[in-house]
Amino acid sequence: MYHLAKLGFTQSYTYFTWRNTKWEFCEYLTELTQTDLSEYFRPNFWTNTPDILTEYLQNGGHPAFIVRLVLAATMTASYGIYGPAFELQENKPREKGSEEYLNSEKYEIRYWDIERADSLRDLITRVNRIRQNSPALQTNLNLRFHKIDNEQMICFSKRTDDLSNIILVAINLDPHNTQSGWVEIPLSEFNLSETQPYYVVDLLNDIQYKWQGPRNYVELNPSHCPAHIFKVISEI
Repeated sequence: MYHLAKLGFTQSYTYFTWRNTKWEFCEYLTELTQTDLSEYFRPNFWTNTPDILTEYLQNGGHPAFIVRLVLAATMTASYGIYGPAFELQENKPREKGSEEYLNSEKYEIRYWDIERADSLRDLITRVNRIRQNSPALQTNLNLRFHKIDNEQMICFSKRTDDLSNIILVAINLDPHNTQSGWVEIPLSEFNLSETQPYYVVDLLNDIQYKWQGPRNYVELNPSHCPAHIFKVISEI
């Protein structure tokens, strides 16, 4: 993949699909965004493909699809989904141990009820609108991971050079259980005061939180929503 990128391919498939733990994400994304790879490699994160239905999606239920969507859509400037299989949360493999879909479109013509009540279409639309309205999410060079004292949670930010747009993402990687932790915010890098409160607005649901200081508490129940996409602002 790296060789093809050097030859001029402007979109590159990646191994994001099989990364699941915080350690794996931090290591892989640091390699892609903070080494010389960033000079020529343009990663495209896919949640799934016609050939790949990962074990995480097979076993994680509804929250797993949200986790993978938010990870792919916010970690990189370019992402994709194989839908409507993803929108309708198809999660049955051809056989045990397989990553291939049961009733794959590769072998038969499928009919998709895209109006189903459980479709992720509205959430996908909202996430794409967040990406469109957030310049910080439109590049790969500004990704930074932040400490959070729970290995089942990951937190990272992207920001524009002038700090006019700061996006902070917190995700519960465990699709089955509520997870919580204290996240450490680099106040000086965000040009935020050590003593004055600041605000984070969850762009997924428009709920606003008032924070103060470098350490703040985050709790995510996957049955409700396993992710926050915060916009950080100094004052309302």
